[in-house]
Amino acid sequence: MLPEIGVIFDAGTGMFRSRDLIQTSELHIYLTHTHLDHVIGLTFLFDILFEKDTKVKVHVAPEKIEAIEKHLMHPDLFPVSPAFDIIPFSGKPETLPDGSRISMFPLQHPGGCTGFRVDWPDRSFAYVTDTIADIDADYIDKITGVKTLVHECYFPDGYDAKAKLTGHSCLTPVVQVAAKAEVENLYLVHINPLDETGEYLDLNAARKIFAETHIADDLQTIEI
Repeated sequence: MLPEIGVIFDAGTGMFRSRDLIQTSELHIYLTHTHLDHVIGLTFLFDILFEKDTKVKVHVAPEKIEAIEKHLMHPDLFPVSPAFDIIPFSGKPETLPDGSRISMFPLQHPGGCTGFRVDWPDRSFAYVTDTIADIDADYIDKITGVKTLVHECYFPDGYDAKAKLTGHSCLTPVVQVAAKAEVENLYLVHINPLDETGEYLDLNAARKIFAETHIADDLQTIEI
């Protein structure tokens, strides 16, 4: 979430936390895709918006709209839909409320996925999740030079077959992507939730490839 400008990327199970962070009269939710763990938070909007005068716009690829309207919000699953407008994005750069530019690029994931980059005059940010990281991935050109890269890393090294099957990433390819793209900082997210020890990913090994590698924590705040 970028609370100062009212932008949220994806609406997973942590979406409920956005209520205490809302600073704007509008929320713009940009969805990478419509797999359940990235959209279930849309059903939380009744509680998130309770006693708040906040309008919500959900930006999503046109071909994904039906999954939200006819499936996630099907009356047999969710009888009364929260109030939000669905805005199809074209894939071309758009202007965010503060005048910054958001651009979109395709990612490799079952059913398709979209990555995002936001550019301000003095800094930039990229959000890449649910994809197979590879040092030759097409999306590297789209994130080159960003100050802050948030990138998924579901698997540690050694799970290449499972990563390919599920459309997710292992650690070393992710940090190789960050190094090749010459980003300033890398934050790892979408880590396997079964990791209760915090030792699932070998951060020391990762930092030998890309020094500014960090594992993102719940509720962590960073300045981009």
